Amino acid sequence: MPVLDILKEAAIEVLNQTKLIAGTEKASTKFGKGAGGDISTGIDLVAERAVLDTLKKHNFKPTILGEECGIIQGNSGYLVMDAIDGTTNAIRGIPFYCCSLAFASEYRLSAVTDAVIMDLGSGDLYTSSRNKGAFMNGKKLELGQWSEMELQNIVLGMNISGVSHEILNKLSCVLSMFKHARHFGANALELCYLARGLLDVYLDVRNKIRITDMAAAYLVVKEAGCKVYSMNGQMLDSDLTPNNTLSFIAVRSDAIFKKITSEVSVFK
Repeated sequence: MPVLDILKEAAIEVLNQTKLIAGTEKASTKFGKGAGGDISTGIDLVAERAVLDTLKKHNFKPTILGEECGIIQGNSGYLVMDAIDGTTNAIRGIPFYCCSLAFASEYRLSAVTDAVIMDLGSGDLYTSSRNKGAFMNGKKLELGQWSEMELQNIVLGMNISGVSHEILNKLSCVLSMFKHARHFGANALELCYLARGLLDVYLDVRNKIRITDMAAAYLVVKEAGCKVYSMNGQMLDSDLTPNNTLSFIAVRSDAIFKKITSEVSVFK
């Protein structure tokens, strides 16, 4: 069975097993810290078990790099798993959270070959395989032409949860530069909104985002035609160590990247 199909089946199983518990006491029950350092909740563990059981069903044994479980050694590539991205939304019943799964042939972010992100609020399914494009519910995502004239009407997505005063002060000019800013609470799903053209730029400069949050969306946005940069202006890459943290800026146009980085001190 193709890897992408296994990932899709796993994400659908997560949807089936979590849709009735989001916002309930079962979802929010705490079980100590996961491998990523955050508190594991009931809905996190239900979702992770759904993925692991699906992999076992197909006798698919990649090395698993998980938000809750940490590293489980395997023998066929790497599965980067955040079974629930946006846990706070999920446990409060806010319908903006997702399951994020990525398969990489090597121990690098740039080696991700297949990705699936399931919007667990709406049921929308985002998929991508390297050099084959990005899709939402089977329909190819095509951003279309973008004009520099649109710089005046950019919709900016950003994650400022727990940001330091120093970084927030530096970002204040970004917030004042554009008329429209959005922060929804699940990085992987927000990056899918960028891939759809609902956002024009998405940035997270807190150096807190983990590989497990990033890997699947990284491929989706790139295959949709966007670019993902590190803070030094290079194409983003990293090894797949689960507790690695990153900052990045993802854009649908280099004109946006140049405008932001030329005027914002946090990028200098």
